[in-house]
Amino acid sequence: MVSQASRGTADKTGGKQGPRPTGGRPRFVRPVTTGSLIGWTALSAVIPGAAHLRAGKRTAGFVLLVVFGAVLAGLVVFGLQLTQNAGVALRDSTLNAVMIGAAVCALAWFALILFSFMALRPSRLPRGGQVVAGIMVGVLCIAVTAPFAFTASTVKTANDLLDAVTAPDIASPGVTASPIRAEDPWNGRKRVNFLLLGGDAAGNRIGVRTDSMTVASVDIASGNTVLISLPRNLQYVRFPPSSPLHKQFPNGFDAEGQGLLNSVWYYADNNPQVMGGKNRGAQALRDAISYTLGLHIDYYAIVDMFGFAALIDAVGGLKIRVERDVKWGGHFGTAGTIKAGYRQLDGEQVLWYGRSRVDSDDYSRMARQRCVIGAMAQQITPATFLANFTKIAAAARHMFRTDIPRDLLEHLVPLGLKVKAAKITSLQFVPPLIYSGDPDWKKIRTLTTEAIRESTADTGTVAADATAGATPSATKTKKPRATPTSNQDAAKSLDELCGF
Repeated sequence: MVSQASRGTADKTGGKQGPRPTGGRPRFVRPVTTGSLIGWTALSAVIPGAAHLRAGKRTAGFVLLVVFGAVLAGLVVFGLQLTQNAGVALRDSTLNAVMIGAAVCALAWFALILFSFMALRPSRLPRGGQVVAGIMVGVLCIAVTAPFAFTASTVKTANDLLDAVTAPDIASPGVTASPIRAEDPWNGRKRVNFLLLGGDAAGNRIGVRTDSMTVASVDIASGNTVLISLPRNLQYVRFPPSSPLHKQFPNGFDAEGQGLLNSVWYYADNNPQVMGGKNRGAQALRDAISYTLGLHIDYYAIVDMFGFAALIDAVGGLKIRVERDVKWGGHFGTAGTIKAGYRQLDGEQVLWYGRSRVDSDDYSRMARQRCVIGAMAQQITPATFLANFTKIAAAARHMFRTDIPRDLLEHLVPLGLKVKAAKITSLQFVPPLIYSGDPDWKKIRTLTTEAIRESTADTGTVAADATAGATPSATKTKKPRATPTSNQDAAKSLDELCGF
């Protein structure tokens, strides 16, 4: 017998009232359609736990949300640490941690997509809907793991590249590596001097000749930098008494009857019996330039000129103010012309802009090379570097080597950021300031010291490293034929010189 209350309830619901669980909530949520199942699964890739909450599995859904929030918080903290010290990103331990983290995240997100899909019970869909949903979720699994796989691959490439180009260099046997201390990575120095070399070992040449030689002398406190360019045809350079070449060339380097500075590396590499071992070109050139300038050269880096073109292409080219038409190719510039004006140059054009001597001379070329270095410092931003990293790494692996220790790289990053925002001045030893055929060595040292002192004048620092040991003998200055490049001022800012 049915009571009146029961009958009333049945009447209100049309006689179709089903059993209710405690609390009056339905036992199952409304079944999803094919489209909504795909949509909720996709949403779970962005907000983990969303599909579980839709399926009524609240505990699992909230646990996934909490874990996701914790991971996000950890990434934010890690990112803030990197912004305070971007160089940490170059540590071997950091890169390995990122690779492992990316691999773990790829597996976790793959599993998350599968579990989210299963939580929505795709078996309740029609057969056709199950097939479509399965295919779409498979594509989604690949899509969510691809960025993590790309990150792991890119980071591994970076790690391998840094290991390759900063490996201990047997060309510098006389240099004893000092441990890098985080509290004082520069070992008390106020300045650090980098020898930047452009090596030309292409097609028609045997061995390496350093046709571009620039010392970047950087004030560590301010980042103010002096770029000191030495001409390739600087003759009869001296070597310090500690160098094996000092005894071989007591009156100055005169190999092959000319003794050009750009042949020092080549000579040392090809005369191991004189140098006391193989591959001593870098050390020989470091000795010669250190002694010439009265500066201790801390580190060197050499770039192959033709690999350099690939590097410029990798970052999308450089904008450079071309002061006058630059012809290139052969002795008469028959290969092409870089027109005057403010232009976007590709890798080959930048290479020849810096190398061409057609209707020009070594000194004009040196000035253009400084402009290329300045343009790179100003225009290659971190965003540009990261966006083109794979191409840059491929080019750099075959074109670049240095004796900078791997552990020092993390400290070079903040120093590089200082340099980018600091004052950069330029000094080149060309006629009528210095005649390369018969250089005044004492004047070269004096000009170097003065340029560094002026660079640091507004920081209150004194260029201690610019003081010399023994000074090479001064010689009388001859006056060869005039050069088309005027250089009356000892040092100029790159903004003035290059029109930045």
